Amino acid sequence: MDGYQNIPSSLQEMVQSELESGENIIWMGMPKAEYFNAHSIGIFLFAIPWTAFSLFWIVGASGFKVPDFNSTDILFPLFGLPFVLIGVSMLLTPLRVYRNALKTLYVITDRRVIIFESGAKTIRSYEVERLNNITRYEKENGYGDLIFDKEFKHKNIINNIGFINIKDAKGVEQKIKQMIIRQERFKRFERE
Repeated sequence: MDGYQNIPSSLQEMVQSELESGENIIWMGMPKAEYFNAHSIGIFLFAIPWTAFSLFWIVGASGFKVPDFNSTDILFPLFGLPFVLIGVSMLLTPLRVYRNALKTLYVITDRRVIIFESGAKTIRSYEVERLNNITRYEKENGYGDLIFDKEFKHKNIINNIGFINIKDAKGVEQKIKQMIIRQERFKRFERE
């Protein structure tokens, strides 16, 4: 149970309420929170010219002068405002990714793995039967991803589901494999 002191007590309480009777925690961890990752950097870089062009369009539509708020000439430049708001939202994507990582928790118990995403908004539970195809992506520093499942959001967008950006990905994968072996032995023992 190393590293549990870094996990907020609210998330630890949520885990305890989710556990079944007699279920024990083997490992618990959080993703490494970082502002820029492969997903958010692309959106952030796209947002820079988008927002700049949207602001330039509003200034150009107002005739490159301060608009008179008493006339109807202000309406045409305001059509660019939603595009500026979209741009600002995209610029804030790294901050949202960082905040979501601070509210995400991964748990391995003696029966399953559980993913708590963004606090209590989404809880995913994977029993042993669903963990037969784990894919590990590992960086040189030991951080990595353990992918259990894929979720298709749109035609070409695939969302990987698993333990994302965790420390010692290989060690955590070994804990999952050991849990699977123990569960299979226990089920064999029950059948005999």
